[in-house]
Amino acid sequence: MSIKVALIGVGNVASALVQGVEYYKNSKVTPIGILPDIKKYSIRDIEFRVAFDININKVGKDLSEAIFVSPNCAVEIFKPEKLNAPVYKGPVLDGIDSDLKFHVPIDEKPHVNVKEELIKHEVEVVVILLPTGSNKAAEFYANEALNAGCAVVNGMPSLIANNKEIQLKAIQNNLPIIGDDVKSQIGATIIHRSLSNLFPMRGALMDRTIQLDWGGDMDFCNLLSNKRYEKGKRQSKTESVLNGLPNKTTVEAQISAVDYIPFLRNQKEAYTRIEGRIFGGLPVRIDIFMQVQDGYNSAGVLVDMIRVVQIGKERRIGGVLNSACSFFNKKPPFQMEDEKAKIQLLEFIEGKRER
Repeated sequence: MSIKVALIGVGNVASALVQGVEYYKNSKVTPIGILPDIKKYSIRDIEFRVAFDININKVGKDLSEAIFVSPNCAVEIFKPEKLNAPVYKGPVLDGIDSDLKFHVPIDEKPHVNVKEELIKHEVEVVVILLPTGSNKAAEFYANEALNAGCAVVNGMPSLIANNKEIQLKAIQNNLPIIGDDVKSQIGATIIHRSLSNLFPMRGALMDRTIQLDWGGDMDFCNLLSNKRYEKGKRQSKTESVLNGLPNKTTVEAQISAVDYIPFLRNQKEAYTRIEGRIFGGLPVRIDIFMQVQDGYNSAGVLVDMIRVVQIGKERRIGGVLNSACSFFNKKPPFQMEDEKAKIQLLEFIEGKRER
């Protein structure tokens, strides 16, 4: 039994997601994921049926080819055979209202009817992977997905799971949503959040913290132009890091992307510093530096989100899946501690909890 998926945006995360799924399908290697043992579906049950993009060099190609088209630069781990998943042109809207316009060639040809194509390709789950700041485009695709009878996974910071009107439509259509802004499998923010939560658990106080990120793919190019980082990404990362702290309103925090360095390609690097106080008011400081392939870091979580939202769809649960959102995303409608969210998510998967 397969899960028929549509991808909105064929960038590096989409490339890593497709390559990873097809790699596991074509090997006997045990998948490395957060929830690899979801009994209802395996990662190998994910089937890509169609995708939407605006880059004229990707539109018209099969998804198996489009994922390797420049400016994509995710590390190649597997070259899929033809997937029979066409890439169609979607509406531009605010998709490249940033420095992306210098890297993404577009034309004036009309876009397809997204709802009709989703229905035609029998899509069950729509995964939104547009550039940060593409808020109008994200809302458009979420509405088209719900109109077509599809569940929605939002991997970007735009407010979809947090959008009251979209929530209501999802409830009315008995379709589930998971979002917003996917947490990486092992990323700077999830490490930062874990260490921040360690302070109150051990009776220490966190006073101030810094997180600086940089990388060489289009995500960083996009984030650093037209204040797109300030319009959602900084907020979701900051909330995720500070949410579990009893003194979160007094912590001095600077969570910021700092630079676009093209030669790093899809490698993301991050520096995190945490300062606080232990017994006797004496200082403690933690410094961490990390490197990771950014696209695969998100893809390793998206494969779980797709499978969980499909379970919700089959149960005809409309609206936000709260435990999944809190466990998988930086900016869920309701924040929970990671361990609590995971327990509730596993109960949902087993049918012991409604959402």
